[in-house]
Amino acid sequence: MIINADDFGYTRGVTRGILEAFHAGAISSTTLLANMPAFDDAIGALRNGASALGVGVHINLVQGRPLARVPTLTDSRTGTFYALPALVARALSSRIDPDEVGAECDAQIAAVRRAGVSVTHVDSHMHTHALRALWPPIAAAAVRAGVHAMRWPAEAMHATPLHASRLATNVLVALSWASVRRTASPMRYPDHFIGISLQGGRDLERKLLRALDRLEPGTTELMMHPGHTDADLASMDDYTWQRERELAALTSPAVRDRLQRGDIELIDFGALP
Repeated sequence: MIINADDFGYTRGVTRGILEAFHAGAISSTTLLANMPAFDDAIGALRNGASALGVGVHINLVQGRPLARVPTLTDSRTGTFYALPALVARALSSRIDPDEVGAECDAQIAAVRRAGVSVTHVDSHMHTHALRALWPPIAAAAVRAGVHAMRWPAEAMHATPLHASRLATNVLVALSWASVRRTASPMRYPDHFIGISLQGGRDLERKLLRALDRLEPGTTELMMHPGHTDADLASMDDYTWQRERELAALTSPAVRDRLQRGDIELIDFGALP
């Protein structure tokens, strides 16, 4: 099982929460945002006590400023990325230059590599790699960088009960990914994916334990978003206190004991066959 914490380097509070989960033995992997405020803090932490944490690149095409010149991905008034709804609309109407997507992915992967990180895989902020228009240049950038593992973002409906507010997200991502996955690709993926259904739900510890008890044979990625709320996070995202709930569930005695029972092996994406 790969337990991956998304949004490493997003803010100091989020980064601190991810590190707490790692030191508690509750995650085995994370994905790093190369263009967000706490990138340098995340790199410093990896060099000082977290070098065993598997690290991928969380390709970000929806928040902050780009690392490359990408006018079809950015608002000319602000110089920042279009938000997700605008990005989706532009992708569906063929108003995004795939070469610009590739250039930005190249720049983000290179920034992580320059910081001394051995990149295990790529995934994307808000699952944008599941969009048919964005998948080819994102995958091509990963391959150019010698990275051959990626998140499979479609969650089986039976994996864990879907929280009502996440059902639409899960269906849309799964439908989009269904069209993408037919494209030939040299990427490696875990066999199963869980995570969207757990976001923001109540009674998270119980649902997490249920998911761990119902794992299918093979390798499963569990996507989590642990963290602490801080001012930077509140200014950029409405997923705030929910991160603290995820951190509390992951590091609870019951979940930690369940992970240590001996029937689940925690790995990172670098160990995928």
